[in-house]
Parts: sequence; structure tokens; C-alpha cells
Amino acid sequence: MEINPFTALPNVTFEEANFLQQLTAGLSDSQIRAFYSIYSTRRRSAQDILLFTLLGFILIAGIQRFAIGQIAMGIIYVLTGGFCLIGTIVDLINHKSLANEYNQKIAYESVQIAKMQA
Repeated sequence: MEINPFTALPNVTFEEANFLQQLTAGLSDSQIRAFYSIYSTRRRSAQDILLFTLLGFILIAGIQRFAIGQIAMGIIYVLTGGFCLIGTIVDLINHKSLANEYNQKIAYESVQIAKMQA
């Protein structure tokens, strides 16, 4: 049985580790190391998104949207108070899917960068 190297990522889910292993299946060892270093610095855990969303209730709504690269939506959240906090509550409920969507996008980008480097 092969050991999945992506299980060492902090707060990684089983599904994310399997997705990353399948995504990097055709890469060489040096490309996988490059991918790991790029991806591990850019990914967001669901706990991070949850924390940023909770900060939206206390400080400025929309921090979670800036953290996942949705700048325009983050500005809208800031200007509207997180759509009068309704959008912030929705993000609070969907924080795991926000993190998964962002991490998948970053994984695809990281694979392309790793292929070009090695």
C-alpha cells in the first residue's frame, strides 16, 4: 500500500489528500516536491476560512472572501456589511465548501507551475 505524502499537510481532509494524490499521479518526484512546496504555502484550511468568517461578525465583513482570492466579492461584503450579515452567515455555514473550491483551484495552478519548473 502506497503512503499518501499529502496527509502531512495541516488540517487536510481524507478527500483532499486523495484528490491531490490523483492530481499529481503523473508527476516526477521533483515535480511532486515542487508542487507540495507551492501548494502547502497557498492552501487554506476550512478552519482558517471559519476564523476569517467569524471575524466578519466582529471586525470587517468579507475578510474570508479576500483570503480566498475573491477580491470583488470581498469589497462588496465590506461595503454592504456582508449583505447585512446574511452573506456572512451563509459563508459561515459553507466555510468548508469555500475552502475546498479555493484549494482545488490552487492545486490545479500549482500542478501547472510544478510542471514548468522541473
